[in-house]
Amino acid sequence: MTSEELDIKFREAVDRINAHKEPFPADTLLKLYAYYKKATNDYGRPKSREPLINAFKTNALFQAEDISQDTAKQHYIELVNNYFLYRK
Repeated sequence: MTSEELDIKFREAVDRINAHKEPFPADTLLKLYAYYKKATNDYGRPKSREPLINAFKTNALFQAEDISQDTAKQHYIELVNNYFLYRK
């Protein structure tokens, strides 16, 4: 897959998540958050009002810190596809 194709697939996956109205499991949300931040090179601090949520988000970012931007996009796409394939 070319870089351009990967970017298109990534944007489609992001749009799919943003359009979904039902709640996501917390572990899925944290993975999506970390992969998205890594894929978009957005290293700003978590902005939740709840310190515990910020701690979980920071931990998720640490777990994704050693992957490349393209790998993060691929993981995000796979997570989205698997979520919608296997959800009940």
